[in-house]
Amino acid sequence: MLYDHVADLELRIEDYSLEQLERDTSSGFTRATTIVSLHGNGSTGRGEDVTYDNEAHDTLHDAGAEFPITGEYTLSEFSNQLSEIDFFFGDEPGQSIFHNYRQWAFESAALDLALKQADTNLAEQLGRTYEPVRFVVSTRLEEPPTGDRIIDWLNRNPELEFKLDPTSEWSEEVIERLAATDAVQTLDLKGQYHGTTVDQPADPELYKQVIEGFPEALIEDPELNEQTQPLFEGEEARVTWDYPIRGVETVKDLPWEPEWLNIKPSRFGSVQSLFDTVDYCCEHEIQMFGGGQFELDVGRQHIHAIASLFYPSAPNDVAPKAYNDPEPSTDLPSSPLTPPTAPQGFSWE
Repeated sequence: MLYDHVADLELRIEDYSLEQLERDTSSGFTRATTIVSLHGNGSTGRGEDVTYDNEAHDTLHDAGAEFPITGEYTLSEFSNQLSEIDFFFGDEPGQSIFHNYRQWAFESAALDLALKQADTNLAEQLGRTYEPVRFVVSTRLEEPPTGDRIIDWLNRNPELEFKLDPTSEWSEEVIERLAATDAVQTLDLKGQYHGTTVDQPADPELYKQVIEGFPEALIEDPELNEQTQPLFEGEEARVTWDYPIRGVETVKDLPWEPEWLNIKPSRFGSVQSLFDTVDYCCEHEIQMFGGGQFELDVGRQHIHAIASLFYPSAPNDVAPKAYNDPEPSTDLPSSPLTPPTAPQGFSWE
């Protein structure tokens, strides 16, 4: 099992620090994250808290709390310690998944530090090799949607591939225009999101148009009800799931055994939950691809590392962070991403 390769890594934490980052994005919102740095034995391990609540990051920094995390552990012992800490100071965050995001920040930093203190990297520790990473660009269309944004991207780089978020405002003409590019690999219906800024209620007409208009693309996170579920009969093999996936039990709870899953490491909270789910997918021949969370720093490296080790050739939604800038530069990395020549710890650079 994958986790067995890292569970007993020794870890010494002498101190830690937090740094808040903030940046405007191409999706029209200001992203804030917190970098967790764990220090020990002359090394630093880093992780990124991707909680989607800027005030929660402000609260974390303003609190000036001293979390009980210094000491000597194995990685498994440190994970158990983290599970006992209230990182939200008695307040319930806006979404329960935020607990996982914050724990992942500390766990991923701990994995990074433990690997560095052992003078190794994740690939060596797992007995694997970093492979080039195929990526797709995830973006939303302009308002009103025309598809111009995708055409503009393709004019800059005809080899780009995309993951898009259909909405009820998409017309038949827009769908035909996008389908004609042959560049759309995944369509995220956002049907599993509730109470967020990206909610897209189940729309049978939209679902039907997407299923028929993009016959080869993966379709992510539909909301299944009496009207929409029949539309997916015979199409189950290209339905993939993202938001519900937080561990092995959440995979088992899906409406049918999937053939594809979107793996976002931060959703799992712990390294063990992530690795156990990857093991489960491999055992059950479930294909995986990576997903991002608008990471601003080291978190993007971590999702590149995981994708490189487990699903490098999949349509990974892990484009380098520069693709998320409001005004992306003209000098952007192309897919696939080249593995690092001298990786350390959990980083991939």
